[in-house]
Amino acid sequence: MEQLKRDVQFNPLTTANLFSRVFFCWVTPLFSIGNKRRLEEDDMYQVLPDDASQGLGEELQRHWDKEVRMAAKELRMPKLTKAIVKCYGKPYAVLGIFSFSVEVVKVIQPVFLGKLIQYFEKYDPNNMDALYEAFGYAAGVSLSTVALTVLQSLYFYHVLRIGMKIRVAMCHMIYKKALCLSSAAMGRTTTGQIVNLLSNDVNRFDEVTTNLHYLWIAPLQAVVVSILLWYEIGPSCLAGVAVLLFLMPLQTMFGRLFGSLRSRTAVLTDSRIRTMNEVVSGIRIIKMYAWEKPFSALVNEVRRKEISKIMSSSFLRGLNMASFFAASKIIVFITFAVYVLLGNTISASRVFVAVSLYGAIKLTVTLFFPLAIEKVFETIISIRRIKNFLLLDEIERPNMRFTLEEKKDASVEIKDLICYWDKSSLLSAILGELPHDKGVLRVKGQLTYASQQPWVFPGTIRSNILFGKELHPQKYEKVLRACALKRDMELLPDGDLTLIGDRGATLSGGQKARVNLARAVYQDADIYLLDDPLSAVDAEVGRHLFEQCICGILKNKPRILVTHQLQYLQAANQILVLKEGHVVARGTYSELQHSGVDFTSLLKRDEEEEPQTNNNHSVVKHAFSQNSISSHTSSMHSVKDGADQLPEELVQTVAEESRSEGNIGVSLYFKYLNAGASILVMLGTVLLSLIAEVAYVLQDWWLAYWAGEQEKLNINSTMIVQNGLNITQELDLRFFMGIYAGLTLASVIFGFARSLVMFNVLVKAAQSLHNHMFNSILRTPVRFFDINPIGRILNRFSKDIGQLDSMLPITFVDFSQLILQNIGVVAVAAAVMPWILIPVVPLLIIFLFLRHYFLQTSRDVKRLESTSVCEFMYFLCSAARSPVFSHLSSSLQGLWTIRAFRAEERFQNTFDTYQDLHTESWFLFLVTSRWFALRLDGICAAFVTVTAFGCLFLRDGLEAGAVGLVLSYAVTLLGNFQWTIRQSAEMENMMTSVERVVEYTELESEAPWETQKRPPPEWPSQGLITFDRVSFSYSSDGPVVLKDMKVMFRPKEKVGIVGRTGAGKSSLVSVLFRLAEPEGRIYIDGVLTSEIGLHDLRQKMSIIPQDPVLFTGTMRKNLDPFSQHTDEDLWNALQEVQLKSVVEELPNKMETVLAESGSNFSVGQRQLVCLARAVLRKNRIIIIDEATANVDPRTDELIQKTIRDKFRECTVLTIAHRLNTIIDSDRILVLGAGMIEEFDEPYVLLQNQESALYRTVQQMGKAEAASLLESAKQAYMNNGNSHGPKMAMAFETVV
Repeated sequence: MEQLKRDVQFNPLTTANLFSRVFFCWVTPLFSIGNKRRLEEDDMYQVLPDDASQGLGEELQRHWDKEVRMAAKELRMPKLTKAIVKCYGKPYAVLGIFSFSVEVVKVIQPVFLGKLIQYFEKYDPNNMDALYEAFGYAAGVSLSTVALTVLQSLYFYHVLRIGMKIRVAMCHMIYKKALCLSSAAMGRTTTGQIVNLLSNDVNRFDEVTTNLHYLWIAPLQAVVVSILLWYEIGPSCLAGVAVLLFLMPLQTMFGRLFGSLRSRTAVLTDSRIRTMNEVVSGIRIIKMYAWEKPFSALVNEVRRKEISKIMSSSFLRGLNMASFFAASKIIVFITFAVYVLLGNTISASRVFVAVSLYGAIKLTVTLFFPLAIEKVFETIISIRRIKNFLLLDEIERPNMRFTLEEKKDASVEIKDLICYWDKSSLLSAILGELPHDKGVLRVKGQLTYASQQPWVFPGTIRSNILFGKELHPQKYEKVLRACALKRDMELLPDGDLTLIGDRGATLSGGQKARVNLARAVYQDADIYLLDDPLSAVDAEVGRHLFEQCICGILKNKPRILVTHQLQYLQAANQILVLKEGHVVARGTYSELQHSGVDFTSLLKRDEEEEPQTNNNHSVVKHAFSQNSISSHTSSMHSVKDGADQLPEELVQTVAEESRSEGNIGVSLYFKYLNAGASILVMLGTVLLSLIAEVAYVLQDWWLAYWAGEQEKLNINSTMIVQNGLNITQELDLRFFMGIYAGLTLASVIFGFARSLVMFNVLVKAAQSLHNHMFNSILRTPVRFFDINPIGRILNRFSKDIGQLDSMLPITFVDFSQLILQNIGVVAVAAAVMPWILIPVVPLLIIFLFLRHYFLQTSRDVKRLESTSVCEFMYFLCSAARSPVFSHLSSSLQGLWTIRAFRAEERFQNTFDTYQDLHTESWFLFLVTSRWFALRLDGICAAFVTVTAFGCLFLRDGLEAGAVGLVLSYAVTLLGNFQWTIRQSAEMENMMTSVERVVEYTELESEAPWETQKRPPPEWPSQGLITFDRVSFSYSSDGPVVLKDMKVMFRPKEKVGIVGRTGAGKSSLVSVLFRLAEPEGRIYIDGVLTSEIGLHDLRQKMSIIPQDPVLFTGTMRKNLDPFSQHTDEDLWNALQEVQLKSVVEELPNKMETVLAESGSNFSVGQRQLVCLARAVLRKNRIIIIDEATANVDPRTDELIQKTIRDKFRECTVLTIAHRLNTIIDSDRILVLGAGMIEEFDEPYVLLQNQESALYRTVQQMGKAEAASLLESAKQAYMNNGNSHGPKMAMAFETVV
């Protein structure tokens, strides 16, 4: 695996001075670049050494390993939290000093503010000492604001960085654990769960570290504020404190509910992502089965349950957020209601000192403290989930270090071996993947492995073959020729540096098989385990691989070969025959021939064959079915290298992920909101918000007005005569209290209603967009899935939908409330003191300029995080990106190969490199956000300073109430306005997730599932298929793969479709199922298929695919997702394919839930399930696409027998590799370069020595060719002029 190569910018933080570090000046040059052009990956700064994934992960891993050992000694469960605290507890505790300092300053500032207001209450123009003292208090207000600006910025920077470190370290551990999972452990987890751990659960560490310190700061600050309030307004403060004390346990209860909901939501999210993973992986089968609707119902049901939990969480969040805005109103109202009712008169200084003190702890007690509780409970759930994953069983790895002498005598020794597993595999036991209960298994020498189902990872062909080894050109060329890859490399656009995409989507099955084999061959190993590498290729290429590779380039190495190609057995020195896990025969080929074992029935002794020379190097041939063969192989005489004459294959390219530029348009916001509500509902929500804000602002204004009227009355106190008594004039308490209470009640009611309605709309928008995206994904042509990696698609459904579900609604509601609140604050301040608009206008202009300047860069940084950061780059190419989930998914698919090659460390290093890339972008987003926040706070601090000193310079004629209102609002504006701007930027950044989701809701759609023109219910009754000048291309700009094809398949005819790779066999299947729309016309029983709906067409044809696909769910749902058949029908179908006994042994029989991708069934059993589906559908047209390539001869024979018996009255088109299974077909169609080369009865074609079929048969060896000719002749003689039920096959030659 080649290392990721790209230009890395030096990180200027490493050389920045103290001033630059404090004020983030070192980031400014990046903004200059971002405002000139779009930022790319190469603009990101190099990750800091302290933030590197490998170092962070290994450090936390050491603490976790130590905790596991201690727990084992103390007979308790290990605690992941304990390991995290030991690793990061000390530096995080130090940051508590920053947080504490911030809150101290927040408490001191209202004291300065109160003293300044008192100057105006006792205003004496001649008292210069009081004026100088007031200037000192104004300076105190100003300096405390500056201190808050600097301290808050530093605190959030460092605390978020610690959260990032924990997240990165935890991702390292999760991936490392995934590489070590035993096969049993893999059965207890899923790819979807691991994806969810990496995409959602680890993010809780970023969130909890921000607020955790407030768990101890909030109660302490509440005590200090209570003391100051007692000093200011006496016992009346106890009423407000009582409300605070009531809110704290209430928020604690909310936090517990959040944690509970988070736990239940996470399980449903795991299930949804797992199902999506299966849907995307098996989309071709889903489309050909026309199963989109049941899978849509399945996903929608899981999503409905998930949304119900998310809606409950959002309801709590709405109450939480509304209580934050309403708490200060309720607290101040109750405090002064009690204060006045106890006979006290209010004054401006007391009112605004109390308001400011309550404001100082409002954020802490009613927002940060409950948020900390919520995040703690959510994080506990996530830590528990991660811990359970980290405690799964690991594979036991034997020591594979050998001396030179041991390597010279490499061998595999098996004695009395007993294993228990869901499927028995000799190679898995040798690899150490299958634990054995009893017996001896010794391996002397370094192993390498080529898996049965070819595995390739996203990257170049070269990196897949080298797999971490150095490039030796001569050896590399030799391997390419031996594995028949040389011609491919010459034809590919970038040669062996061509990117092959996720899951090898851009390669054919044969190409993947040969790349998979070449990887094993290139390794300098002692023992080679080759698991049926010849099944995916045709006879010509299979012979080439066997002679030039297995018995050629590897002739001096021990090889253990699994194969179903029985014609190669004569090349073996020793053969081991296994049946049902027992050794039934062992010996050389000739010895077993005379023993009566029937595995050689197709291979008659041919004295004319070339003699085989034997050597002493051992090879075992073993099949995954009832018969297994073990031998010492010999080298064979090399034949002429035919690699250069092998046909070419087309390779598709991987589409680069789109990344938008510029601002988020208004139309996107409208699409987002309109997805959750109609225009009428949106207008109602806006009106509700305005009413809530008016009530909110009027309550503050009324309190100031009340204090002002009381001050006037105190200054101009007059006596009135009532009933002959002199009485001091007083305010109408009932009037002022009544209005005040009404405004408070209105602000609370409308505030709660606004919050709940908005959350409801936004969660519904997330649900609607998810459903639209999923429906769009189901309806888009399959080519979309071929050119887009699975991780890229899953990222939309995991991370982006996760943003829409949780973070975006909070940010959106927060911003909308804050912007209205700030407008109200400025409006009230301007009404009381119009000159305040003088600094507000330029301040607003500067704010908007800064926001624009900031967003130009931060938006690109965020998009980089979404595409190239969280979605990691391909090897060697920064322009082509693959998600982290693709890397994880690919690693899990190739787990046996990675472990057999001892490549875990290389894959871990690659993962760490990708994590570092993510950290680079995330770190840039962090520091750019801090740069922006610091400057916003700095400008606001300047505004507070101007306002405080401006009041003193314009002191003549100012009332104390007006000054108090303006200053308290100015301080409020300081926090709120910069937070509003920051939230608006954060909201716009999060809208990139909406942008990415909306992009997938507007994908190109294939033809309708149903149209007005419906075929007759009994259609097709005969199975007549006619191609009329059909041409086909997978895309409008792609090459034509079928060219002007004219052919007719007669009713009940059994047709084999033969051709080399690239000939158009699979394209013929795609045309029939309209996976892309062809040119020309295709008729089935006279109905033009292009005029009917896709479901009407696809439901009337059955396919048995090459790669059997099972889905998580019950066996019943896998057989009959529409519930159209009775239990009797299902059991009969299983009986027909000899699976009834297997299903009856399952715990819940038909209702047993299968493991992910049906992994608890063997490949052969999965293929039989696909056959049972075809039996159930009872269609007149059956397509078999190389269905027996990866199954043993017995399963192959069973499938062929079932096809002959059950599909006697059907038209059957077969693509296969084994000519012996289809040589008795009615006719065989030979394709070449997308055109028909020949089409006739097999025996007729074999009589023509110029026939392509004749040449193909001859390449299989004389004995096999004679057997096939005899079978074709027998079928021809038995057939006569009728078209009986015969089998047809398509044959692949791989380049």
